[in-house]
Amino acid sequence: MSKKKIKEQNMQNQDVQEKDVQKQKEASSAKPGTIKVNHLTRVEGHGNIIVHLDSQGSIIDCTWEVVEAPRFFEAMVHGRPYSDIHHIVSRICGICSIGHQLCSIQATEDAFDLEVSHQTLELRKLALHAENLQSHLLHIGYLVLPDLLGVDSVLPLAETHREELLNLVACRRMANEFSQVICGRTTHPQRLVVGGMARIPDSGELSDLKAKLETSLKQLDRIVDLFAALSDKWPEFERPTEYVALSSPKEYALYSGQIQSSIDQRRPAAMYDQVTNEFCVPQSTAKWTRNVRDSYMVGALARFNINHALLSPGAAEAAGKLGLKPPVHNPYLNTAAQLVECVHSVEDSLKIVSDLISSGLREEKPARVRAVAGKGVGAIEVPRGILFHSYQYGDDGRIISADCVIPTNQNHANIQKDMDALKPQLSGLDPQEIELRLSMLVRGYDPCISCSTHLVNTQSEGHSMVRFVRED
Repeated sequence: MSKKKIKEQNMQNQDVQEKDVQKQKEASSAKPGTIKVNHLTRVEGHGNIIVHLDSQGSIIDCTWEVVEAPRFFEAMVHGRPYSDIHHIVSRICGICSIGHQLCSIQATEDAFDLEVSHQTLELRKLALHAENLQSHLLHIGYLVLPDLLGVDSVLPLAETHREELLNLVACRRMANEFSQVICGRTTHPQRLVVGGMARIPDSGELSDLKAKLETSLKQLDRIVDLFAALSDKWPEFERPTEYVALSSPKEYALYSGQIQSSIDQRRPAAMYDQVTNEFCVPQSTAKWTRNVRDSYMVGALARFNINHALLSPGAAEAAGKLGLKPPVHNPYLNTAAQLVECVHSVEDSLKIVSDLISSGLREEKPARVRAVAGKGVGAIEVPRGILFHSYQYGDDGRIISADCVIPTNQNHANIQKDMDALKPQLSGLDPQEIELRLSMLVRGYDPCISCSTHLVNTQSEGHSMVRFVRED
């Protein structure tokens, strides 16, 4: 579809949306009240947005609540052998199961001082790229695009933007097939194991994958053009914050690197707790984090701001089309940064696949594991940001204690700080517009809320207090 046609359809959608908003304005009054979004839609898990207004329609306070029940994966792995751990923790998240599994394997290998082959490292990087594409394309096309086109879900786009939607579906199908080739299936991988790979793809599978990746580059270019044509739909908002991501001098870091802050010193992964500094708040069953400032942001935008110089050529070109010039301080544009990363993941995957085909795949058995007492830390960039797994093993190769720090719980405090900064900008607007802007803000972070919960309410109603349950 041409850019002219896209703009015409966008204008039609905008007209319909403006009429709906006008009707809502006529029906609303300027009395004091509360805007309450229970279980925000088009995100994973359950989170609430609560806004209190005064009689003039100004925002008194705005709160981001996480109300998910706590999950105890750290307790589930206690006493289990190292060979089970990565399969258990992949169930933390059906969207980031590859990342959780790789981070777990990395932590175990660190604890046992185990090194793997270059071929294994390259295949693991491919697995991460596959997951990045799966997750980012789901968020970009199905969860955020409806907001930019003024509709409630992706379903109406089957009529108004059929060609663009089919293109998105084709790209995501390729991402699923990509994951299956490397990991054995699209979610909860079978082939990623401590010390290597249980099975490697053959040369024919890699050749087919290479052809699919090349086709997807053209499809991604059309998605970039679509979002570039919608650039005026992003809310205008800037709030400089601290950004945290893995960083490496050799590559756009996803699988390995050191912890880099935009305003603080670089640290090795083993010092992750000196960066995350987790703490509890009454409004959330997920822990919050802070480093130098009261909050920090992780995810695609943080990675872009820290590592943009190492993007692939096509990804850098996509960033230019989308108007991303680092540093970017608009959190709504995290989705645009995800789209840039999609291009990078495909281009970097093409390079890795081509190198593996050229050098020839070697049949390798996983490295022999010698279980010893020790502590190991894994740090992986998953779609929503930097993920940490830390394990303490006993002499028998069984877990003594575990700690998992999820990207979304690192973002909760930053979401709240963004809401606080947005209050003057939103005050006086129609309640429906306030709700939309705040919902778009949270959706922009692409939160995986369920994965981030680690708290339980221990007191009765009226005297509630939320505390962290340590699962040692």
